[in-house]
Amino acid sequence: MTVAPKPAQPIAKGLPGPGLLAQVVVSKYADHLPLYRQEDIFGRHGIELSRKTMCDWVLASAKILEPVVELMKARTLDSKVIHTDDTPVNVRGPGGNYQGRFWVYVGDTPHPYTVYDFTPSRRRDGPAAFLKEFAGTKENPRYLQADAFGGYDGIYAADTGVLEVACWAHARRKFYDARKSDVNRAHQVLAWVRILLYDVERDAKGFDAQQRQALRQERSKPVLDKMQQWLDSQQGRVLPKSPIGEAVTYAQNQWNALLRYLDDGDLAIDNNAAENALRGIAIGRKNYLFIGSDRGGRAAAILYSLVRSAKRHDLDPFIYLRDLFLRIPTHPNKDIHLLLPDHWKQDILPTLDSPPRP
Repeated sequence: MTVAPKPAQPIAKGLPGPGLLAQVVVSKYADHLPLYRQEDIFGRHGIELSRKTMCDWVLASAKILEPVVELMKARTLDSKVIHTDDTPVNVRGPGGNYQGRFWVYVGDTPHPYTVYDFTPSRRRDGPAAFLKEFAGTKENPRYLQADAFGGYDGIYAADTGVLEVACWAHARRKFYDARKSDVNRAHQVLAWVRILLYDVERDAKGFDAQQRQALRQERSKPVLDKMQQWLDSQQGRVLPKSPIGEAVTYAQNQWNALLRYLDDGDLAIDNNAAENALRGIAIGRKNYLFIGSDRGGRAAAILYSLVRSAKRHDLDPFIYLRDLFLRIPTHPNKDIHLLLPDHWKQDILPTLDSPPRP
């Protein structure tokens, strides 16, 4: 009698198969179910599975899939335009609780990946380290679209070839916050932004970059020229520390970066792509309350990257991750690019015996 060798397992000498690992990861990072809730759910089905065991599986899963995310990061850094933003998260460390940070980096259309990073603070060395390979030239600049966080200033240095693109949603929000204390001024700017500038963006949907740029120059630039004159005229008329005064100052300080989207049709009017990519973390944070360690934060960033990028390609993250866990123990490093969500969708998904759920 001959016994066939056991297939390679995602976790060497581990108990969970690809499906169970994918279930735990997707439940936590896509469906926002903390491990203690999953423990209760498994218990109702008669399965004794402790949260500590699942925590070890999550950490191991991130380690297994890290090469895929590293390649996603490298390709994201090849983007012409990257959207970035950050959000806080509580971390339970050996010296007490502190506030860590999740950062998101959204690649452009030719580099369709959404990659997260975790840092134990909001210091500027976090984005500086992540974006150190992101550089352009005077003739072919790269663009980083973000809020007005000063930690990005070094990235916009002249020798990097990276230009700042500000966010009109952020600028608009300042005037929205001032709408009750200074009705006329606030609503004047809100009308310019919402009714005029964003209407141009709506009409430009489906345009290529050249057509979009031309439309912005024709319709948006005159509105922005008028708005700049109005902002300049408010100097000395509004109290600097009032809500409307702070809104005016913010817009003036960011003005060149706010205008930059006029120069290139590949740029967006706002940074909503990055803000939307952080919503899942915000929902999950309300459920799991804190990250258990820096290591846990880095593992979460890896798994969030895979789940979010899968969704970006309209993939079921469970089917995608289950297949990755099945393949990666024996997958050759030279073909790791085939496991990226866009390549996987094109080259592997059509070959699966079990078609994905609709």
